[in-house]
Amino acid sequence: MFRIVFVTIVLASLTGAFQAPVDAQNSDPPSSALVDFESDIAPIIREHCLRCHRPGNALGDMQLATDELLREYEYIVAGDPDASYLVELISSVDGNPPEMPQDGEPLSDEQVQLFRRWIKDGGEWPDAFEIKHKPKGGPDWWAFQPLRQFEQVDTPSSDVIDRWIDQRLAADHLQRDPPADRATLVRRATYDLIGLPPTPAEVHAFVHDNSPDAYEQLIERLLASPHYGERWGRHWLDVVRFGESVGFEKNEIIENLWPFRDYVIRSINADKPFDQLIREHVAGDVLNPNDTDSIIGSAFLVAGPYDNVNNQDAVQKAQIRANTVDEIIRASSEAFLGLTIGCARCHDHKFDPITQQDYYSLYSTFSGIKHGSAPLATARQQSARLAKTGPLLREVKQLERQLTRIDTAIVERAESEIEKYNKHWTRPAVDRTGTVEKFPTVEAKFVRLVCESQDLRAVSPFGWRIDEFEIWSDQPQPVNVALASNGGKASGKARRIEDFPGAYGPQLTIDGKFGARFISEDKHLTIELAKPTAINKVVFSSARGEDHPEHQKFVFVAEYRIEVSQDGQSWTEVANGDDRKPSTVNFARMVHGQRKHRLLQLATTEQDRQQQRKIRSEIAAVKKQLASLKPFPTAWIGSRDDTISAGPFHVFLGGSPQKPGEEIVAKSLSVFDAANDAFDETFDYRTDDQSTEAERRMAFARWLTNPRNPLPPRVLANRLWHYHFGTGLVSTPSNFGFMGERPSHPELLDFLAGELINNHWRIKPMHRMIMLSKTYQQSSAYRKQAAAIDGDSRLLWRFPPRRMSAEEIRDTVLQISGAWNRNAILEPDQSNNLVPDGGPGFRLYHFMRDNVSTYKPLDRHGSETYRRAVYHQNARASVVDLMTDFDQPDCAFSTPRRSNTTTPLQALTMLNHSFTLDMADSLAQQLAAHSSDTDTQIRWVYQLGYTREPDKSEMKACRRFIEDHGLAAFCRVFLNTSELIYVK
Repeated sequence: MFRIVFVTIVLASLTGAFQAPVDAQNSDPPSSALVDFESDIAPIIREHCLRCHRPGNALGDMQLATDELLREYEYIVAGDPDASYLVELISSVDGNPPEMPQDGEPLSDEQVQLFRRWIKDGGEWPDAFEIKHKPKGGPDWWAFQPLRQFEQVDTPSSDVIDRWIDQRLAADHLQRDPPADRATLVRRATYDLIGLPPTPAEVHAFVHDNSPDAYEQLIERLLASPHYGERWGRHWLDVVRFGESVGFEKNEIIENLWPFRDYVIRSINADKPFDQLIREHVAGDVLNPNDTDSIIGSAFLVAGPYDNVNNQDAVQKAQIRANTVDEIIRASSEAFLGLTIGCARCHDHKFDPITQQDYYSLYSTFSGIKHGSAPLATARQQSARLAKTGPLLREVKQLERQLTRIDTAIVERAESEIEKYNKHWTRPAVDRTGTVEKFPTVEAKFVRLVCESQDLRAVSPFGWRIDEFEIWSDQPQPVNVALASNGGKASGKARRIEDFPGAYGPQLTIDGKFGARFISEDKHLTIELAKPTAINKVVFSSARGEDHPEHQKFVFVAEYRIEVSQDGQSWTEVANGDDRKPSTVNFARMVHGQRKHRLLQLATTEQDRQQQRKIRSEIAAVKKQLASLKPFPTAWIGSRDDTISAGPFHVFLGGSPQKPGEEIVAKSLSVFDAANDAFDETFDYRTDDQSTEAERRMAFARWLTNPRNPLPPRVLANRLWHYHFGTGLVSTPSNFGFMGERPSHPELLDFLAGELINNHWRIKPMHRMIMLSKTYQQSSAYRKQAAAIDGDSRLLWRFPPRRMSAEEIRDTVLQISGAWNRNAILEPDQSNNLVPDGGPGFRLYHFMRDNVSTYKPLDRHGSETYRRAVYHQNARASVVDLMTDFDQPDCAFSTPRRSNTTTPLQALTMLNHSFTLDMADSLAQQLAAHSSDTDTQIRWVYQLGYTREPDKSEMKACRRFIEDHGLAAFCRVFLNTSELIYVK
């Protein structure tokens, strides 16, 4: 509640009677200098108050960005600090801490005195002045500056890399390691580019190749491998949060997102310019609507998690929609710009010069994106198909309208004779909270409910619910003899789910409890009694005790029969619902209401049926023609809807769609407005409030890849460096803002970004340049003195050794064991080059689906899973043995930098999982087939896994182990060695 001070300076000036009371504690020392609001007061409000009292997030409905509410509620009484409630709130009274700020340190005495002096001087707040958060990093932050321009030199670009690395090392009195030996180098380069171990033949050929360009030829061969795209495609899929389930509560599997994965692999194998790849990700469907390879690229927009629970509350629905667009904004800004623009959703970014207006500019850009499947076909293909299907679809609709007219005529005829039918409907309609049927006493061993139709789906007898079915004995003290506790047994075909088989079973109808329901997949529910019993009443329900029994989840029988039997074979009807009034439960999307269904059953004549049969036959013939037209494959590329993205657009105050603020249009980041001297006007983009969502996305895509935009090339160059050396020149690859790390070698980063642009955004030349450097080719030998200065080798005084990724470990085990047939997943393209044949992914889990999804790791991995791990169908929030253990990330979020942990579970899984045991057996068979000589087998497996020969002590230990435990056990141990899964 606001405290209003009823003292005004106007009244005081009129009467001349106003004078501030003298208080020794609060008396204001004289000062000759006036307090400047912008330099003295505004910074205090910004630092201590604005985090809570900002527009859209104003605690107590008080915002302090402007003085509007301060004046309206008289928190400030100009000229009188003692009468100003604001001063009281920030001042200590009788030794008690001040009320404000609630969270954080109290204002200092000097700051409180500044407020008192400001108010005493008149409390002037400059017109139209708004206090905003001042970010820690401004427009002069390094990441927003244009790329440095470097003089062209005759030396190779790899030498330029070495020069900058050496300069930085020299500053810390460090120097690079000597070159790595050739066996180490071929293993490093092969894993780096294709994620697989080199074969012994490939190692031998390289080690003994004395030609001066042997290493260059090695790199060329690896870059030309179809497995290159699989390796580097996996890196990019991490960045763009590619996952094949929707996440959130339902987490349903997405069966048709794999074409996007294959598109990424194809694009990288073909060395597609990365600026083109980025444009296709943002707007491929509108930039190249007649190229399916471009269209599938835009699946990036919907490749992240989204909430498909379909909340019907309007406020929550709007919030979920805002969250969906927010996910796309965050994924796009972090992947392409290296900025956390999502932090500006509720207020201006606290650390980077990104405003709420910037955020909602992007919101308008992506506001038309809807998740889901769509035909993967070009605009021309869809037009051609529509020319064939359109007339047939119209014919079907016309015939269906004829059927509807016949039904309508029947119902109208029946309504005109309603009295003829009403006299039969004498009892109340079925009641979901409890429907009672009484009948003459009969002895029965079996009782069954036969459903003829449901209240919500009158034309279907399947899917109805029963929470309890009671059968009452005819005796002075009736007993519910159906109860399981009284010997009753229930049977009936129920909806079944794998992870909880009895969740909807018939046993729920006789347990004496309400809440859980039998969901029928048949017409019958049968109760077998403990013994033949005289009965005369049944009671059944689907929503007993529910506050809202009308909800759809309580689907109930509407037309039914009650039958009894002594042997379970011959049945006698004892009651039915034919004389009940039609169910009153109704939903707008019902195909047939219960009343209409009843009237159609009763009033349809043979002539009507003949007409209906004729029309249905014609419909079937047309649909057969439609079925002969092969449909397009579908892919998870979403849809684009201008109706939900029509302007004008507004800032959401506090991030709430219920609080629209100022109007905005799509435009480039405002941080570049302050650097117009560096960027010409062609760098900016702006759309008006009448633009289509396609136009906004195209404009954004072109701005992202504008040569003047310094962020995307810096971010991409840094990612390439990161994956080659384990850490980027900026160690936070998706955050180039104030809270990210500064570049360790800023000139080198800009040089690499410039080279990327000079090479037309193709990344294969970047690989060559980096890998040909002496920095990359150096040894990973550890030197204690150097490590004392730079323990993580951030300055690259040695090549940083690394543990393989989860995918590399699995792929390596498959390859060296001989279980992976690499030709099985390759096919020739039009140029007769082998390319990966991806297609639907394999699963290392068992997928179960009901209201939620369950992913159970497989205990055994069949041969159908012996493919490269990039083709695994990764689902969000799923755990996969071996893969999860070795830090394969959950794809709910972008993973620009993977974790690298060491846990006991890794050792336990590698040692004991059936996959490892199977691979050990396969490796043992391969070694036995290679040679019967133990020493030869040992040398061969060392070449397969380590690319080296064993030394004498290793040979001796291996021989002894094989003699004692056998070849398969030796292979199991070999697959569990650290050297196998480390690259140095």
